[in-house]
Parts: sequence; structure tokens; C-alpha cells
Amino acid sequence: MGTAIKGKIDVLVLQDQLWLLIIESKRSSFSLTKAIPEALTYMLANPQPNHSAYSLVINGEDFQFMKLIKQDKPMYALSDRFTLYRRENELYKVLNILKKLGQVLS
Repeated sequence: MGTAIKGKIDVLVLQDQLWLLIIESKRSSFSLTKAIPEALTYMLANPQPNHSAYSLVINGEDFQFMKLIKQDKPMYALSDRFTLYRRENELYKVLNILKKLGQVLS
């Protein structure tokens, strides 16, 4: 039998087309891959099916963006994975992506 992981949304930003969901884990050993189905479930509940939904999953060390397009058959895409543990701290890249999403969709 599998392990059930329960959690809550840490941050939910709703602004017109920007529907940003952040699910975060305090345990860095928690794989982002396990957070993706939970994020997709929340994203499918987007009350504006004609607009894309974006999410960000975080485990305290790694960050990954997701985009969901519902249309006739829902499709999602994953960004590259960003981490704090590369020589060049990628937190600034994550913040820039969030800033650009806010600008493009507002």
C-alpha cells in the first residue's frame, strides 16, 4: 500500500489570468515529483477554464513551475528545476519568473 501525503496550499494567488499555486514542503528530502499531482488537482479546479493556470512547487531547496491548459484535453508542462545548491543561486531566476508572470498576465 502507498504512503498518503497530506498537505495544504501554502500560497494561492488569484489575479485575472494569473492563478499561481504554491505547495511547499519543509522536508527537502520530499521530492517535487510527489507534489506535482497535488498541484495539478488544484489547478484543474481553476474557475476560468479558458485561461492557463500556473503553479510553483517548492521543497525548501528546489523549485519547479507548472503550466496547465485545460481546453478539450488538459495538458501540462514543467519548467526546468531550479535549486539553491548550484554555484549560481537560482532563487533570483525563480523571482524573475514570478515577476514576469505577474507582468505578462496583469
